[in-house]
Amino acid sequence: MQYRELGKTGWKVSAISFGAWAIGGTWGEVQDGESLAALHRAVDLGVNFFDTADVYGDGRSERLIGQLRRQRREQIYVATKAGRRLNPHVAAGYNRKNLTAFVERSLKNLDTDAIDLLQLHCPPTPVFYMPEVFGVLDDLVAAGKLRHYGVSVEKVEEALKAIEYPNVKTVQIIFNMFRHRPAELFFEQAKKRNVGILARVPLASGMLTGKMKPDSQFAPDDHRAFNRDGEAFDKGETFSGVDYNVALQAVEELKAICPEGMSMVQFALRWILMFDAVTCAIPGAKRPSQAEENIAAADMPPLSATVMGEVRRIYNQYIYELVHHYW
Repeated sequence: MQYRELGKTGWKVSAISFGAWAIGGTWGEVQDGESLAALHRAVDLGVNFFDTADVYGDGRSERLIGQLRRQRREQIYVATKAGRRLNPHVAAGYNRKNLTAFVERSLKNLDTDAIDLLQLHCPPTPVFYMPEVFGVLDDLVAAGKLRHYGVSVEKVEEALKAIEYPNVKTVQIIFNMFRHRPAELFFEQAKKRNVGILARVPLASGMLTGKMKPDSQFAPDDHRAFNRDGEAFDKGETFSGVDYNVALQAVEELKAICPEGMSMVQFALRWILMFDAVTCAIPGAKRPSQAEENIAAADMPPLSATVMGEVRRIYNQYIYELVHHYW
């Protein structure tokens, strides 16, 4: 496993970490026993950073990670998120009362006295223009409820605004072979401010595994079945906002340039790690075998300039017009 500095936190975290959305919900059926086995296998292989949220299975994912920490002696850093419990999900809801309540609930779920890293969970864009929200987070740090805080964002614009606040330590943003825009300006600015970058949705909701087919079926409670056009939340969260059939075409071309000895999963994750501004990629895993495949990508050799250029060509040909200027 490779480790990278997470901004100004002082932590060194695994370059391939563990995203816990899938073990919480909206990814089809999942079994807690198998989820725990995947979490433990990740720790066995050197993962020390786990990303979750209070809405993943209505706290299910947080509780599983709390159980993991009770069962292990290794240093494990846990990032969770707050804000999406709001209904309606509006900027005015990001106030002291609500944020404090969300934090208290996550502390209980995680069975801890202080949250390592709390992230605002893709709040409405106006929140990034409300300094008082970040003042509340500063107060929660001062009170010992949080060690650090950051943001999870939908748009590059939001990421650039967020890092103007000096105590935002991390930004979580969609970055993968179907989402290149963060690397154009945001990465440079984040490096200047020593802000950690967490690459979320690194496999484009599984599309970049190369296992999807035109007739693939998804469970009714899997967001890939019900959110392709943004019916439940931002469209960009599902297949990175790319039309399903177009994405399949692009993946076929990516398969043709996948280096020998790498799976498509590992190719996609290794591509992300080629960008030194990125602290870690956070793929999900429901089973130990998935965790093993993900984690192996951290120790694979760098991709060649030729391969990197081909990935960009495929993006420009199939994906650019669909996503580049939207997020």
